[in-house]
Amino acid sequence: METNICLLTKETLTYHVENYNLIGYERLLVEEISSAIGQKDSTSIEWFAQFGNTLRKILFNVHAYRMGLRFGFDNIEFDEYDWLSRPTFQDIEELSFGLPDKSRYGNYSTITLGHGPNQIWTYGLSCSYGTAGSSSGICVYDQTFANREEALKDATTRLKKMMVAKVGDKDTTNHNQKIIAATLKDIDRLQTSSVQLTLF
Repeated sequence: METNICLLTKETLTYHVENYNLIGYERLLVEEISSAIGQKDSTSIEWFAQFGNTLRKILFNVHAYRMGLRFGFDNIEFDEYDWLSRPTFQDIEELSFGLPDKSRYGNYSTITLGHGPNQIWTYGLSCSYGTAGSSSGICVYDQTFANREEALKDATTRLKKMMVAKVGDKDTTNHNQKIIAATLKDIDRLQTSSVQLTLF
């Protein structure tokens, strides 16, 4: 990707702030870039400029890069659309909870575990109550954990809380009680076996 230092000017930043609804990290990055411009810090300005051909891409890509650093991902590579390439987590493991027939959509939930090059772990969580649910894949924006066990404990606790909240829900089309019960049973079985392993 060609860098475009001309993008990073006080005028560009001012226009962006006045015409877009910036979220927290974007405001902080605009302040950081503005400070570099004010100090005529050409090294910092060039570093920011390498992350995109629009200010929007620069802000997003720098944030993604810094989030990835938490897991030891330090490559600066871009895809065909000039977005920062998604890093690949290591030792990916997917655990399933719920009814055993994986060929049927909505019968099971999953926890996906993985770590970065620096051995920091995280997880993605797909929760299915039947026809309702939610899903978020494993990515650099997720919470960090020192090891697999901590990540798994947090993930199962979260999934269990989500399922317990729907126990007895009258909307049985979206919140299938059989699937919820099977998921909770699988979580309890895993948590029990984890406790037993720590005793030895």
